[in-house]
Order: sequence, then structure tokens, then C-alpha cells
Amino acid sequence: MNVEDVKILFDFTTDDEQKVDDIRRCLSMLYATRTGEQPLDREFGIDFSFLDKPLPVAKNLFAVEVVAKTQVYEPRVAVQAVTYEFEEQEGRMYPVIHLQKGDEW
Repeated sequence: MNVEDVKILFDFTTDDEQKVDDIRRCLSMLYATRTGEQPLDREFGIDFSFLDKPLPVAKNLFAVEVVAKTQVYEPRVAVQAVTYEFEEQEGRMYPVIHLQKGDEW
């Protein structure tokens, strides 16, 4: 999965676009990194072992991983939902991560 495949949606309004851009950049890095690749913090990133699982299992494992890692590494937001969009012509699935304000906003 490429980081470009993940859509990050902020389901709230704010005037602080700089903060939103910073959060989007941090989450893009988090979601694009495989667990174990980051020196000094081997837990950083997403465990991509879900990729060889059946589709319903893979979707759930990815959603659980995104919720848990977002909570740990980006407490300014919380995952409200993880949905999926399908591109039938290309046969691809795109995760859509819906965010709300977190405890440290």
C-alpha cells in the first residue's frame, strides 16, 4: 500500500490550517512506515502483515492498527472511522480515515 492510497479526512472545522497540515504530514509518515523500520522506535508505523489475509480480516486488522497507532503517535486527533473506497476498473481498495479532534488538540 502506498501512502498516496490512504485518504485522511478531518471531520471537523478549524481555522488553524497550519496545524491540520502538520497533523496530515505526521499521519502520512506514520501510515507509510512499516513497523520495525524506524530506528530507536521499532513500534512506530503500521504492521502490514494484514496484507496476506482475506479481505474482511485485512480491513479489520488495518483499522485496529490505525486506531491504536494514531492514539499513541498523534494524540491531537482521534480516529472516528475507517471506511474504504473501491476503484472497480483498477480493482483497488483505498482506505479513508476519518478523524475528530483528540485530547491534545
